[in-house]
Amino acid sequence: MKIIKQLFSLKNRDLLKKIGFTLLALFIFKLGASITVPGATVSTKNLSFFEILNAMSGGAFEKASIFALSVTPYITAQIIIQLLSMDIVPYLSDLSKQGGVGRRKLNQITRVLGIILAFVQGYMYSFAYISNGTAMDYMLYALILTAGTALLMWIGDQITIKGLGNGMSLIIMAGIINVLPSMFVNLWTALIPDGFIGILLFSLFILVFLVVIVGVIYVESAERRLPIQYANKSTSAISNQSYIPFKLNSAGVIPVIFASAIMAIPQIIASFVKNETFTLVVSKYINYTTTTGLLIYIILIILFTYFYTFMQLKPKEMAENLNKNGGYIPGVRPGDETTNYVSKVLKRITIVGGFFLAILAALPIILGKVSSLSHIISISGTGLLIVVGVALETYKQLESQLKSRTYENGRKNRRRRF
Repeated sequence: MKIIKQLFSLKNRDLLKKIGFTLLALFIFKLGASITVPGATVSTKNLSFFEILNAMSGGAFEKASIFALSVTPYITAQIIIQLLSMDIVPYLSDLSKQGGVGRRKLNQITRVLGIILAFVQGYMYSFAYISNGTAMDYMLYALILTAGTALLMWIGDQITIKGLGNGMSLIIMAGIINVLPSMFVNLWTALIPDGFIGILLFSLFILVFLVVIVGVIYVESAERRLPIQYANKSTSAISNQSYIPFKLNSAGVIPVIFASAIMAIPQIIASFVKNETFTLVVSKYINYTTTTGLLIYIILIILFTYFYTFMQLKPKEMAENLNKNGGYIPGVRPGDETTNYVSKVLKRITIVGGFFLAILAALPIILGKVSSLSHIISISGTGLLIVVGVALETYKQLESQLKSRTYENGRKNRRRRF
């Protein structure tokens, strides 16, 4: 309540303008998501990875909209550039160490790669949208989807500069939230004919939904803190003590996106090749709805969680940086012992975070096995993870801006008194 009062204060009118600009930009995204490309038809509902894309685009993928790809090509490009910058491509690694100038160049490279990926993905998906089309039809559709992604990238930048929060993340969050009302309405319509049992099942679903949200908030806020001490070289005494925070889920939803993309490759190939034997193998053993496919999916998520966490948080570099700055972990010697200790801590929390991600991703699939509601429930646990994560970050940004303004106003008032 205190934050709301501060927000609507006349002194914070600029923040209200930022919020209004952000809402206006998200409304434009919602409006564009309802514009269907002429001549396109939908035939992708049997592919689970497309369902994830559909949720992230706010239902635009299912409607064959101009925003069907949303900003996912840019996010994919960002992940690729981030991975290649980790001592894989020397040029990109050098740019990542050059401060603001290097970051701007990396951002430009990411945008170009995002546009290229948007065109490639748009061309691939055009075969699912357009039946019996010519090469120019597929090319035109790919260009329209690419233009839609480029426009959303620009809108996301404008939100980041003139609005509140990270624009790209907010667009993805808005897309996921956009399908929530229709999901609840469809679920109610499907269950209400069963009478009291249907109402009971609907209430149970709402309860599980809320429990998942609370669990996601708890895990997103959970962190393991490694105590760090810095010795004062002039007095050889401890002058400061701090800690290194390790989030329980440092990888976010990236492992789920990677695993989903890999699981989707055989299904996309099967839809193009149209070989009965290959299609049968994919549907029996690699599809999400099968036991083997679900196990492969879970294993991939856990493996990618480990891979991305250790690529992002490098224990050896952390140990070297600590040693350079005169810091150490109490009870652990600098050097290899610190590297091994940090690696051991990361392994322990990563296994918990990996299983948590796997459970979130598997929840709607398991629900589909025990009920007939899988086609209605379009928001998975990973979607909620994105929504909660972005909402928490945006809230923290809003809170920090309000605190900084309160501090500045307090300083001005004290100056006037003196």
